[in-house]
Amino acid sequence: MQALLRAYEQMPPVTRTYTTACFIVTLLTDLKFISPFDLYFNWQLILFKGQIWRLFTSFCYFGSFGFSFLFNIIFTYRHCQMLEEGSFSGRTADFVYMFILDAIFMIACASVIHLVFLGQAFTIMLVYVWSRRNPLVPMNFFGILSFNAPYLPWVLLLFSLLLGNNAMVDGLGIACGHLYYFLEDVFPNQPYGFHILKTPAILKRIFDPAPIPYVDVDERPGGYNWGADQPIQHDESSDDDVVLLQ
Repeated sequence: MQALLRAYEQMPPVTRTYTTACFIVTLLTDLKFISPFDLYFNWQLILFKGQIWRLFTSFCYFGSFGFSFLFNIIFTYRHCQMLEEGSFSGRTADFVYMFILDAIFMIACASVIHLVFLGQAFTIMLVYVWSRRNPLVPMNFFGILSFNAPYLPWVLLLFSLLLGNNAMVDGLGIACGHLYYFLEDVFPNQPYGFHILKTPAILKRIFDPAPIPYVDVDERPGGYNWGADQPIQHDESSDDDVVLLQ
């Protein structure tokens, strides 16, 4: 248990926060404290009933505890952590900004294609961005298929179809992941390109505060420790002057 707790504490902050939220939401629904009907994405309830939490909870629910939840939470944890410790290392604000942008992309699309839970699509988005930034990493899917990382999102899409799931969910994740990857990694490197996705300064201040500057000991201002405990310095030259005057 201590090893598990220590591993949890060592998780990078964004990964820890998101996976914890997913686990807690699923636990509360399985214990019947809340209902999935309280979580799904619905513009009518958000705008006219003030149920703003649906903007967040729709990304945190993978279904009740079971194979689907375990599969999604493992992929979410693994690829979220690899992104945060890899290409986003030391750039927490940029990582949070990616979360926000892709959530906005998905919400906009979900309003058109009528998806109500976006957690699985968000997982596929994380997988897609990681796979495009690590194109040479070899993968093995259940010991059956061997391929390089960029094919992983498409393998997951095929696997989802074999399980009878809605292909729109994985397709949305791939589309949103590709949009972010193109705007962040591809377009700025084109001859006519420029950097579009600039992280807001407020996120930088919150998640990437400037480090406290280090001042070398030799460069620090000197001083004197005044106080009653300091020994009184006896000036021998003043005694000599007194003797001469006598």
